[in-house]
Amino acid sequence: MQTTPKFKNANSSNFHQELKKRVQAYFTENKIEQTGNFSLYFKAILLWTLYIAAYVHLVFFMPTTWLAVVECVIMGGLTAAIGFNVMHDGGHGSFSNSKLWNKIAAYSVNGLGASMLMWNNKHNIIHHTYTNIDGVDDDIEIKPLLRMCPTQKRYLLHRFQHFYVWFLYSFLLIIWVFMTDYKKYFTKKIGIVPIKKLSTFDHFAFWIAKIGYYILMIALPIYMVGFTNWLFGFLILSMFAGFVLSIVFQLAHTVEDTAFPVPSITSNNIENEWAIHQVETTANFATKNKLISWLVGGLNFQIEHHLFPKISHVHYPAISKIIKKTCDEFDVKYIEYKRMRDAVISHTLHLKRMGTA
Repeated sequence: MQTTPKFKNANSSNFHQELKKRVQAYFTENKIEQTGNFSLYFKAILLWTLYIAAYVHLVFFMPTTWLAVVECVIMGGLTAAIGFNVMHDGGHGSFSNSKLWNKIAAYSVNGLGASMLMWNNKHNIIHHTYTNIDGVDDDIEIKPLLRMCPTQKRYLLHRFQHFYVWFLYSFLLIIWVFMTDYKKYFTKKIGIVPIKKLSTFDHFAFWIAKIGYYILMIALPIYMVGFTNWLFGFLILSMFAGFVLSIVFQLAHTVEDTAFPVPSITSNNIENEWAIHQVETTANFATKNKLISWLVGGLNFQIEHHLFPKISHVHYPAISKIIKKTCDEFDVKYIEYKRMRDAVISHTLHLKRMGTA
Protein backbone atom coordinates (compact mmCIF):
# COMPACT_ATOMS: atom_id res chain seq x y z
CA MET A 1 0.00 0.00 0.00
CA GLN A 2 1.41 3.37 -1.03
CA THR A 3 1.92 5.85 1.80
CA THR A 4 2.48 9.59 1.83
CA PRO A 5 6.13 10.73 1.93
CA LYS A 6 7.85 12.42 4.86
CA PHE A 7 9.86 15.64 4.93
CA LYS A 8 13.25 16.34 6.46
CA ASN A 9 13.21 17.80 9.98
CA ALA A 10 12.73 21.57 9.84
CA ASN A 11 15.55 22.08 12.34
CA SER A 12 18.04 20.89 9.75
CA SER A 13 18.37 24.36 8.19
CA ASN A 14 16.43 26.78 10.45
CA PHE A 15 14.97 28.28 7.26
CA HIS A 16 11.34 27.88 8.27
CA GLN A 17 11.91 29.08 11.83
CA GLU A 18 13.65 32.21 10.58
CA LEU A 19 10.87 32.89 8.10
CA LYS A 20 8.19 32.59 10.76
CA LYS A 21 10.12 34.80 13.17
CA ARG A 22 10.64 37.58 10.63
CA VAL A 23 7.10 37.53 9.28
CA GLN A 24 5.62 37.51 12.78
CA ALA A 25 7.84 40.47 13.67
CA TYR A 26 6.37 42.41 10.74
CA PHE A 27 2.82 42.00 12.04
CA THR A 28 3.83 42.69 15.64
CA GLU A 29 5.78 45.83 14.82
CA ASN A 30 3.03 47.21 12.59
CA LYS A 31 0.29 46.16 15.04
CA ILE A 32 -1.92 44.61 12.36
CA GLU A 33 -3.92 41.39 12.14
CA GLN A 34 -2.77 38.60 9.83
CA THR A 35 -6.32 38.13 8.55
CA GLY A 36 -8.31 40.18 6.05
CA ASN A 37 -9.18 43.86 6.38
CA PHE A 38 -11.84 46.27 5.14
CA SER A 39 -10.54 46.16 1.56
CA LEU A 40 -11.09 42.39 1.45
CA TYR A 41 -14.56 42.60 2.98
CA PHE A 42 -15.55 45.31 0.53
CA LYS A 43 -14.26 43.23 -2.37
CA ALA A 44 -16.19 40.18 -1.15
CA ILE A 45 -19.44 42.15 -0.99
CA LEU A 46 -18.77 43.74 -4.38
CA LEU A 47 -18.05 40.44 -6.13
CA TRP A 48 -21.08 38.67 -4.72
CA THR A 49 -23.35 41.65 -5.43
CA LEU A 50 -22.25 41.73 -9.07
CA TYR A 51 -22.66 37.96 -9.39
CA ILE A 52 -26.20 37.98 -7.98
CA ALA A 53 -27.17 41.03 -10.06
CA ALA A 54 -25.94 39.38 -13.25
CA TYR A 55 -27.77 36.15 -12.38
CA VAL A 56 -31.06 37.94 -11.69
CA HIS A 57 -30.81 39.98 -14.88
CA LEU A 58 -30.02 36.93 -17.01
CA VAL A 59 -32.71 34.66 -15.57
CA PHE A 60 -35.57 37.03 -14.85
CA PHE A 61 -35.10 39.88 -17.33
CA MET A 62 -33.82 37.84 -20.29
CA PRO A 63 -31.57 40.39 -22.01
CA THR A 64 -30.79 40.39 -25.74
CA THR A 65 -28.41 37.70 -26.97
CA TRP A 66 -25.25 39.80 -27.15
CA LEU A 67 -25.78 41.21 -23.65
CA ALA A 68 -26.61 37.77 -22.28
CA VAL A 69 -23.33 36.43 -23.68
CA VAL A 70 -21.40 39.31 -22.09
CA GLU A 71 -23.12 38.75 -18.75
CA CYS A 72 -22.37 35.01 -18.86
CA VAL A 73 -18.68 35.78 -19.41
CA ILE A 74 -18.80 38.25 -16.53
CA MET A 75 -20.45 35.65 -14.30
CA GLY A 76 -17.73 33.16 -15.25
CA GLY A 77 -15.06 35.68 -14.29
CA LEU A 78 -16.87 36.49 -11.04
CA THR A 79 -17.12 32.77 -10.24
CA ALA A 80 -13.34 32.51 -10.43
CA ALA A 81 -12.83 35.80 -8.58
CA ILE A 82 -15.09 34.76 -5.69
CA GLY A 83 -13.20 31.49 -5.49
CA PHE A 84 -9.84 33.23 -5.45
CA ASN A 85 -10.72 36.08 -3.11
CA VAL A 86 -13.48 34.94 -0.78
CA MET A 87 -13.67 31.15 -0.59
CA HIS A 88 -9.91 30.65 -0.70
CA ASP A 89 -9.09 32.94 2.21
CA GLY A 90 -12.09 31.63 4.14
CA GLY A 91 -11.04 28.03 3.55
CA HIS A 92 -7.61 28.77 4.99
CA GLY A 93 -9.05 30.65 7.97
CA SER A 94 -7.47 33.92 6.87
CA PHE A 95 -10.51 35.85 5.65
CA SER A 96 -11.37 37.12 9.12
CA ASN A 97 -10.36 36.63 12.75
CA SER A 98 -13.92 35.33 13.25
CA LYS A 99 -14.35 31.58 12.81
CA LEU A 100 -17.95 32.14 11.78
CA TRP A 101 -17.09 34.54 8.96
CA ASN A 102 -14.28 32.29 7.80
CA LYS A 103 -16.76 29.44 7.57
CA ILE A 104 -19.29 31.58 5.72
CA ALA A 105 -16.60 32.73 3.26
CA ALA A 106 -15.32 29.18 2.79
CA TYR A 107 -18.75 27.68 2.20
CA SER A 108 -19.56 30.36 -0.37
CA VAL A 109 -17.97 27.99 -2.90
CA ASN A 110 -20.98 25.71 -2.37
CA GLY A 111 -23.08 28.42 -3.99
CA LEU A 112 -20.86 28.13 -7.04
CA GLY A 113 -21.44 24.39 -7.37
CA ALA A 114 -18.33 22.96 -5.72
CA SER A 115 -18.07 21.23 -2.35
CA MET A 116 -16.10 23.03 0.34
CA LEU A 117 -15.55 19.74 2.15
CA MET A 118 -13.95 18.02 -0.82
CA TRP A 119 -11.92 21.13 -1.69
CA ASN A 120 -10.58 21.37 1.85
CA ASN A 121 -9.26 17.81 1.72
CA LYS A 122 -7.84 18.17 -1.78
CA HIS A 123 -6.32 21.63 -1.38
CA ASN A 124 -5.57 22.42 2.26
CA ILE A 125 -4.55 18.97 3.41
CA ILE A 126 -3.00 17.35 0.33
CA HIS A 127 -1.86 20.03 -2.13
CA HIS A 128 -0.43 22.35 0.51
CA THR A 129 1.54 19.52 2.09
CA TYR A 130 2.68 17.41 -0.87
CA THR A 131 2.98 20.06 -3.57
CA ASN A 132 4.11 18.71 -6.96
CA ILE A 133 4.72 15.19 -5.64
CA ASP A 134 3.50 12.78 -8.29
CA GLY A 135 1.00 10.25 -7.03
CA VAL A 136 -0.05 12.39 -4.07
CA ASP A 137 -0.74 15.96 -5.22
CA ASP A 138 -4.09 15.72 -7.00
CA ASP A 139 -3.52 19.05 -8.78
CA ILE A 140 -1.01 17.47 -11.16
CA GLU A 141 -3.03 14.27 -11.67
CA ILE A 142 -4.63 14.87 -15.08
CA LYS A 143 -3.61 11.53 -16.51
CA PRO A 144 -3.78 10.27 -19.19
CA LEU A 145 -4.78 13.45 -21.03
CA LEU A 146 -1.85 15.51 -19.71
CA ARG A 147 1.64 14.73 -18.55
CA MET A 148 2.53 17.34 -15.94
CA CYS A 149 5.81 16.02 -14.53
CA PRO A 150 8.75 13.79 -15.56
CA THR A 151 7.71 10.78 -13.46
CA GLN A 152 4.34 10.39 -15.22
CA LYS A 153 4.03 8.02 -18.17
CA ARG A 154 4.32 9.70 -21.56
CA TYR A 155 1.93 8.87 -24.39
CA LEU A 156 1.99 9.87 -28.05
CA LEU A 157 -0.83 12.41 -27.61
CA HIS A 158 1.29 14.34 -25.11
CA ARG A 159 3.40 15.64 -27.99
CA PHE A 160 0.48 17.95 -28.71
CA GLN A 161 -0.61 18.72 -25.16
CA HIS A 162 0.74 22.28 -25.22
CA PHE A 163 -1.79 22.94 -28.02
CA TYR A 164 -4.93 21.20 -26.76
CA VAL A 165 -4.41 21.92 -23.05
CA TRP A 166 -6.16 25.31 -23.26
CA PHE A 167 -9.38 23.67 -24.41
CA LEU A 168 -9.19 21.06 -21.65
CA TYR A 169 -8.67 23.73 -19.00
CA SER A 170 -12.03 25.25 -19.82
CA PHE A 171 -13.77 22.10 -18.53
CA LEU A 172 -12.28 22.30 -15.03
CA LEU A 173 -15.34 23.70 -13.28
CA ILE A 174 -17.80 21.40 -15.08
CA ILE A 175 -15.75 18.30 -14.22
CA TRP A 176 -15.22 19.55 -10.67
CA VAL A 177 -18.92 20.20 -10.02
CA PHE A 178 -20.40 17.17 -11.80
CA MET A 179 -17.72 14.49 -11.46
CA THR A 180 -14.71 14.82 -9.17
CA ASP A 181 -16.64 16.00 -6.09
CA TYR A 182 -18.76 12.85 -6.31
CA LYS A 183 -15.76 10.61 -6.93
CA LYS A 184 -14.10 11.91 -3.77
CA TYR A 185 -17.33 11.66 -1.79
CA PHE A 186 -18.12 8.06 -2.71
CA THR A 187 -14.57 6.64 -2.74
CA LYS A 188 -13.75 8.52 0.47
CA LYS A 189 -10.28 9.32 -0.77
CA ILE A 190 -8.32 11.65 -3.00
CA GLY A 191 -5.71 9.66 -4.86
CA ILE A 192 -3.99 7.56 -2.20
CA VAL A 193 -5.03 9.83 0.67
CA PRO A 194 -8.22 8.97 2.60
CA ILE A 195 -10.45 11.95 3.39
CA LYS A 196 -11.45 12.59 6.99
CA LYS A 197 -14.65 10.93 8.16
CA LEU A 198 -17.63 13.11 7.31
CA SER A 199 -20.09 14.07 10.04
CA THR A 200 -23.85 14.07 9.60
CA PHE A 201 -23.66 17.82 9.02
CA ASP A 202 -20.96 17.30 6.37
CA HIS A 203 -23.14 14.87 4.44
CA PHE A 204 -26.11 17.22 4.74
CA ALA A 205 -24.05 20.22 3.60
CA PHE A 206 -22.68 18.31 0.62
CA TRP A 207 -26.08 17.28 -0.74
CA ILE A 208 -27.92 20.50 0.06
CA ALA A 209 -25.24 22.48 -1.78
CA LYS A 210 -25.43 20.24 -4.83
CA ILE A 211 -29.23 20.21 -4.97
CA GLY A 212 -29.41 23.96 -4.42
CA TYR A 213 -26.94 24.56 -7.23
CA TYR A 214 -28.88 22.34 -9.63
CA ILE A 215 -32.09 24.18 -8.84
CA LEU A 216 -30.65 27.70 -9.16
CA MET A 217 -28.23 27.11 -12.04
CA ILE A 218 -30.03 24.45 -14.07
CA ALA A 219 -33.72 23.91 -13.29
CA LEU A 220 -34.83 27.51 -12.75
CA PRO A 221 -32.92 28.98 -15.73
CA ILE A 222 -34.26 26.24 -18.04
CA TYR A 223 -37.77 27.00 -16.85
CA MET A 224 -37.30 30.74 -17.39
CA VAL A 225 -35.30 30.94 -20.64
CA GLY A 226 -35.55 27.47 -22.20
CA PHE A 227 -33.10 24.58 -22.48
CA THR A 228 -31.08 25.81 -25.49
CA ASN A 229 -30.55 29.31 -24.10
CA TRP A 230 -29.63 27.89 -20.72
CA LEU A 231 -27.16 25.38 -22.15
CA PHE A 232 -25.46 28.02 -24.28
CA GLY A 233 -25.18 30.43 -21.37
CA PHE A 234 -24.15 27.78 -18.82
CA LEU A 235 -21.34 26.54 -21.06
CA ILE A 236 -20.03 30.08 -21.62
CA LEU A 237 -20.09 30.81 -17.88
CA SER A 238 -18.60 27.50 -16.75
CA MET A 239 -15.96 27.19 -19.45
CA PHE A 240 -14.68 30.72 -18.95
CA ALA A 241 -14.56 30.21 -15.18
CA GLY A 242 -12.79 26.87 -15.64
CA PHE A 243 -10.23 28.38 -17.97
CA VAL A 244 -9.40 31.23 -15.57
CA LEU A 245 -9.22 28.93 -12.54
CA SER A 246 -6.95 26.48 -14.37
CA ILE A 247 -4.56 29.11 -15.65
CA VAL A 248 -4.00 30.67 -12.24
CA PHE A 249 -3.56 27.27 -10.57
CA GLN A 250 -1.13 25.93 -13.17
CA LEU A 251 1.05 29.03 -13.44
CA ALA A 252 1.82 28.60 -9.76
CA HIS A 253 3.36 25.13 -9.96
CA THR A 254 3.79 23.70 -13.45
CA VAL A 255 6.32 25.97 -15.12
CA GLU A 256 9.86 25.39 -16.31
CA ASP A 257 11.65 26.28 -13.09
CA THR A 258 9.51 24.54 -10.46
CA ALA A 259 10.66 21.23 -9.01
CA PHE A 260 8.82 17.90 -8.93
CA PRO A 261 10.59 16.09 -6.07
CA VAL A 262 10.59 12.30 -5.94
CA PRO A 263 10.61 10.54 -2.55
CA SER A 264 13.46 8.18 -1.78
CA ILE A 265 12.66 4.63 -2.89
CA THR A 266 14.03 3.15 0.34
CA SER A 267 12.85 5.64 2.97
CA ASN A 268 9.94 7.41 1.19
CA ASN A 269 11.45 10.69 2.42
CA ILE A 270 11.63 14.01 0.56
CA GLU A 271 15.10 15.53 0.35
CA ASN A 272 14.16 18.95 1.75
CA GLU A 273 12.30 20.25 4.74
CA TRP A 274 8.69 21.27 4.10
CA ALA A 275 9.27 25.03 3.76
CA ILE A 276 12.12 24.68 1.26
CA HIS A 277 10.02 22.16 -0.65
CA GLN A 278 7.19 24.70 -0.90
CA VAL A 279 9.44 27.44 -2.28
CA GLU A 280 11.11 25.20 -4.85
CA THR A 281 7.84 23.76 -6.15
CA THR A 282 6.05 27.10 -6.42
CA ALA A 283 6.29 30.21 -8.59
CA ASN A 284 5.07 33.81 -8.42
CA PHE A 285 4.00 35.89 -11.39
CA ALA A 286 3.07 39.51 -12.15
CA THR A 287 3.45 40.57 -8.51
CA LYS A 288 3.84 44.23 -9.51
CA ASN A 289 0.55 44.20 -11.41
CA LYS A 290 -2.03 45.47 -8.90
CA LEU A 291 -5.02 44.65 -11.10
CA ILE A 292 -4.01 41.00 -11.49
CA SER A 293 -3.24 40.78 -7.77
CA TRP A 294 -6.69 42.20 -6.95
CA LEU A 295 -8.55 39.89 -9.33
CA VAL A 296 -6.78 36.63 -8.43
CA GLY A 297 -6.82 37.21 -4.69
CA GLY A 298 -3.06 37.46 -4.37
CA LEU A 299 -2.56 33.96 -5.76
CA ASN A 300 0.13 35.37 -8.03
CA PHE A 301 2.07 35.56 -4.73
CA GLN A 302 1.86 31.80 -4.54
CA ILE A 303 5.13 31.32 -2.65
CA GLU A 304 3.92 33.54 0.17
CA HIS A 305 0.60 31.73 0.19
CA HIS A 306 2.15 28.28 0.42
CA LEU A 307 4.48 29.27 3.23
CA PHE A 308 1.83 31.18 5.18
CA PRO A 309 -1.63 29.97 4.10
CA LYS A 310 -3.25 31.33 7.27
CA ILE A 311 -2.17 34.88 6.40
CA SER A 312 -4.66 36.74 4.21
CA HIS A 313 -3.60 37.54 0.67
CA VAL A 314 -3.96 41.28 1.34
CA HIS A 315 -0.62 41.09 3.19
CA TYR A 316 1.34 39.14 0.57
CA PRO A 317 2.97 42.15 -1.16
CA ALA A 318 4.45 43.27 2.17
CA ILE A 319 5.69 39.91 3.43
CA SER A 320 7.03 38.90 0.00
CA LYS A 321 9.97 41.26 0.54
CA ILE A 322 10.80 39.49 3.81
CA ILE A 323 10.48 36.03 2.27
CA LYS A 324 12.54 36.88 -0.79
CA LYS A 325 15.36 38.29 1.35
CA THR A 326 15.34 35.23 3.60
CA CYS A 327 15.46 32.90 0.59
CA ASP A 328 18.50 34.78 -0.71
CA GLU A 329 20.26 34.42 2.64
CA PHE A 330 19.56 30.67 2.84
CA ASP A 331 20.33 30.09 -0.85
CA VAL A 332 16.80 28.84 -1.55
CA LYS A 333 15.63 29.34 -5.13
CA TYR A 334 12.79 31.92 -5.28
CA ILE A 335 10.97 31.59 -8.61
CA GLU A 336 9.22 34.64 -9.99
CA TYR A 337 8.00 35.73 -13.44
CA LYS A 338 7.71 39.47 -13.85
CA ARG A 339 4.70 39.34 -16.17
CA MET A 340 1.80 36.95 -16.44
CA ARG A 341 2.54 36.27 -20.09
CA ASP A 342 6.06 35.17 -19.13
CA ALA A 343 4.54 32.58 -16.81
CA VAL A 344 2.09 31.46 -19.51
CA ILE A 345 4.97 30.98 -21.95
CA SER A 346 6.94 29.05 -19.34
CA HIS A 347 3.94 26.82 -18.60
CA THR A 348 3.54 26.15 -22.32
CA LEU A 349 7.22 25.28 -22.72
CA HIS A 350 7.03 23.02 -19.67
CA LEU A 351 4.10 21.12 -21.20
CA LYS A 352 5.91 20.88 -24.51
CA ARG A 353 8.98 19.44 -22.81
CA MET A 354 6.87 16.96 -20.83
CA GLY A 355 5.29 15.84 -24.10
CA THR A 356 8.55 15.14 -25.88
CA ALA A 357 11.11 14.12 -23.26
